[in-house]
Amino acid sequence: MRIAIAADHNGLALKARLVERLSAQGHTVDDHGSHAGKPVDYPPLCAEVCRQVTGGHADRGMVLGGSGLGETIACNKVHGIRAGLCHDLWSTRVSRGNNDSNVLVLAAKLLSLREAVDIVETWLTTPFKGGVHARRLAQIAALERESVRH
Repeated sequence: MRIAIAADHNGLALKARLVERLSAQGHTVDDHGSHAGKPVDYPPLCAEVCRQVTGGHADRGMVLGGSGLGETIACNKVHGIRAGLCHDLWSTRVSRGNNDSNVLVLAAKLLSLREAVDIVETWLTTPFKGGVHARRLAQIAALERESVRH
């Protein structure tokens, strides 16, 4: 799978470990930064990962921040993105199974490496359920189209 990934200064160390692990598993990982430990603004990082996904250059995206809250908001401003902030396996399964999220957001200040790895693996392997959830995603997409017109 082609994965675009980015992290602000809070998620830098965790991102490095995830990139190493995902690459070792055979995924193509495109690291969009940050690469230095100094504070950076996360919205441009989120935008770049999301554009990789919506542009077809990546199958999925991952963004890491301190809490992940701002990153989730920023990602979901990009047309076509369904970013889910996942703190545990239950929210991860819902994010993929029910919401077909295409960007995973992780809170680096909250998660251990083991928890993050488990969430990533669950997110990458959980299929979208379709059915009633597809109808709801169509309604969300309609809201997104409507907001572009106004």
